[in-house]
Amino acid sequence: MDVIRITALTATLFNIGLTVLVLSRDFRSTLHRVYLAWGISVTLWNLGVVQLSQNITPDEAFAWAKVLQLGVIFMPVTLFHLCLVIAQSPVHWRKWVMRVLYLIHIGFAVSLFFNKFIVGVRLLNVGYWSKPGPAFTLFSYFYVFITAGLVMLLYRKQKTAPPTQRTRLRALLLAIVGLWVFGTNDLMPILGHDMYPFTHIKFYPLGSMAAVFYVVIIGYSVLQHRLLDIHLTLSRFAAQMVRLLFMMLVGFLLLLLATFVAPDRFTTFSFGADMVVLLVSALVASVFFPQFFGKGSDKLERQILGDRFEYHAQVQNLIQMMRSFPDPQFLMQELQDLLAGTMKMRSYQIILLDDTTRNFKLFHCHPQRVEPESPDLQVDSPVFSYFQETRAKCLSCNLIYETDQETLMQREARLQLTPFEPEFCFPFFVGNDLIGLMLLGSKASGELFTPHDLRLLTELSSGLGLVLNQIRLRQQLQVVHEQDLLGRMSRGLAHDLNNLLTPVQTLLQLCRESRLNQETIDQLLPMGLRNLETVRSYVNEALFFSRSAKLHGQMGFLDEMVREAVALVQPLAESKSVRVSFAGPSEVVIEMDAVLIKRLVCNLLSNAIDASPAGSEVEARLTPLPKTEPNRDWHRLQIIDHGEGISAENLQRVFTPYFTTKNTGDGKRGFGLGLAIARKIVHLHGGNLSISSKEKKGTTMQVDLPSRLNQGQAASPPSAGPRLNMVPA
Repeated sequence: MDVIRITALTATLFNIGLTVLVLSRDFRSTLHRVYLAWGISVTLWNLGVVQLSQNITPDEAFAWAKVLQLGVIFMPVTLFHLCLVIAQSPVHWRKWVMRVLYLIHIGFAVSLFFNKFIVGVRLLNVGYWSKPGPAFTLFSYFYVFITAGLVMLLYRKQKTAPPTQRTRLRALLLAIVGLWVFGTNDLMPILGHDMYPFTHIKFYPLGSMAAVFYVVIIGYSVLQHRLLDIHLTLSRFAAQMVRLLFMMLVGFLLLLLATFVAPDRFTTFSFGADMVVLLVSALVASVFFPQFFGKGSDKLERQILGDRFEYHAQVQNLIQMMRSFPDPQFLMQELQDLLAGTMKMRSYQIILLDDTTRNFKLFHCHPQRVEPESPDLQVDSPVFSYFQETRAKCLSCNLIYETDQETLMQREARLQLTPFEPEFCFPFFVGNDLIGLMLLGSKASGELFTPHDLRLLTELSSGLGLVLNQIRLRQQLQVVHEQDLLGRMSRGLAHDLNNLLTPVQTLLQLCRESRLNQETIDQLLPMGLRNLETVRSYVNEALFFSRSAKLHGQMGFLDEMVREAVALVQPLAESKSVRVSFAGPSEVVIEMDAVLIKRLVCNLLSNAIDASPAGSEVEARLTPLPKTEPNRDWHRLQIIDHGEGISAENLQRVFTPYFTTKNTGDGKRGFGLGLAIARKIVHLHGGNLSISSKEKKGTTMQVDLPSRLNQGQAASPPSAGPRLNMVPA
């Protein structure tokens, strides 16, 4: 029996089925059109394998070899294009790269019809195989380059992607690596290797088998993780078909294994007959014995089906990932994908306790609506009283679900929720405190909620309440921290300004009383003028720190800015007998606000000089960082001194405004705003500022800056993240 032909035929049918499924969902999608090109390439490849494994003439084999190689030519480039779209690479970069790659591979396709890609076929024990031409050798280099590039692209992308997209990319990466490894195996005879290196084992084709597993993995990812922008909700019949297909796949693999053990005992007819018997047996068992598929644990079944019918995996995945969402905006998006996208709820509302008014207000809803005015959602409202007293896990608002007699408290609670038109209401409990509600509308299909649905939704509401409460508490702590910071800033500002204005006040009082002589004027007037100048400088620094500064970003030389800053602090360094050196490459071009960058570097150098003992050296080092982004580079500036260092306790507070261990108010040493301003300048440029220090060993200030600003970095970032404001979603 020809296992290769059956495997290739199976891969062809599986791939055609998956391609048709993708196109049936949305043909206008760029992603799906690219997948069509990829699917055609894989289909041509496997069709060629089917024909070349049969008993045909060399001329026929040569023609089918060209069909196979046509698919092989476009497989790497279409797969690379597909991965760029899925990984959401920049569109402008993707377009010109793909145009170049497609033109190159079209050239390979043209060479195929002039007998330059392959020059003939030769017969092996597993069928006909192509003889490479000069164009094939060049193509092999492109094949290695493209496949290695897309594997690296997906690997790097999945490390930084959000949890949901990371799962999709990892599944795609697994499928591609398998196809790449086993597909490369099939290139061995073309390159002249009929046996595996360092062994006497004859070559055996594995590409078609890998194609079968590729389709299975991609199909599973489409079903489970919404890969390729496809969202499926299975009916009972469709779910049963998936179960049967999985059984057929297992039987297919076991029969293939049997053919390897005893190849003479199987024919193509017996193999096909075995598969038909397996299918009919499974169908009969599922009809006459409905529990046949439900016996035992359904954990594996849930993973296979992705529970597009029963929603198990989606709810459990969201519950597990909830704690990784520090921002309620992303959590609400995932919740909408689950409730509105997967479970097809007509509507839902999230109602939370507003700490400022102590009332319950609409926090998030689908579809968008204006918050209803009729329900008075206060702490002592009927619906909240019902949950507080009964500790019920849910309240059915549709009497069709009720089996017991309705109580007065339930009736009042349902009546209050009528404007929301819910089917069920789930409470958010944190300990003994009720902090909100989740109201779910009916299903778009008109189906009723099952007991299993209610169990899953109860678990979801329990976890959701805990996570929303944690976010709320973190934001309360942030408010307390901001108030404490405001208090420290006010005290520092008042103390320093009082010290600076006292000599000025004394001078003016003496002027009013006409008790000044020239000697007193000569002493107090310069001091008063100097202090007023310091006050103005102080106010300017405070204004810069507090306002939302905008960048005037232009391309410039970072190394030149550092050299100019070194020259500006040179007099200060000489006065303390400290050497300042700079080492780094020339013509380091970045997009920056030159004035702010120069101020940043001068500030850091001045701090380093101030902390350095006489005779020591302050080093400024500029180095490029390894490339991690396709569209821009990163550069690192280090300011290193060998002074007393910073204690571990103070190191945690150095960026706090108005925190300083120096004498304040002398007009030279500043007022504890220098590092806070420095960090703000770095953040405005989309970079990072960090400090490492050890007592008695010195301090290193490290600034990482990108070569280009991201869109939206013209304004400084807000001081705190999004809050749980109770406003209509």
